[in-house]
Amino acid sequence: MSKVGIFGGTFDPIHHGHLITAQSVREIRSLDKIIFVPAYISPHKQHAKASSAAHRLNMIKLALDEIPFFEYSDFEIKQHTISYTIDTLREFKKFFSEIELIIGYDNIFQFHSWKDPDEIMKIAKVIVLKRKSSHPLDFIDKYVEAAVFVQTRGIEISATDIRNRVAQNLPIHYLVPKEVEEYIYKNNLYKE
Repeated sequence: MSKVGIFGGTFDPIHHGHLITAQSVREIRSLDKIIFVPAYISPHKQHAKASSAAHRLNMIKLALDEIPFFEYSDFEIKQHTISYTIDTLREFKKFFSEIELIIGYDNIFQFHSWKDPDEIMKIAKVIVLKRKSSHPLDFIDKYVEAAVFVQTRGIEISATDIRNRVAQNLPIHYLVPKEVEEYIYKNNLYKE
């Protein structure tokens, strides 16, 4: 059975920062593949306006095309409800014996507020992305202690910044894959 990383998020849009980080985690953790799982509605961003699930999924497909160790799953999108990590992990556990859940540095400090955090820890090893710019640990609880922190190669790119640049007619070359950039302009995303 393969060892997979699950990388969830809004991915609005997916960008080079996501891809570089995922590739780095795959190498550090010796994962067979990483599966990108776009959220239908993120529980922590319920009131944030995101692009349609279809647009976000299409951009992921374009970004991951021809990268053999990256896949995507539309599991959360097909649920048409708030996306809880635990539900996704229960589904993936049917197919994979070893699962590593990849989360951002700040997420580990809110992990206790996630739905069924203890069960998440039982199903998956939690991998926390750490950057050179990461602040010191805010506090240590049982989730922080159980998590594995990895210093990834990363570049500071923000999806919010990309959306703002498009809205202001500023270029986004080099921030997203070329196919994603073309898709954003062709579909007039982030203009309002």
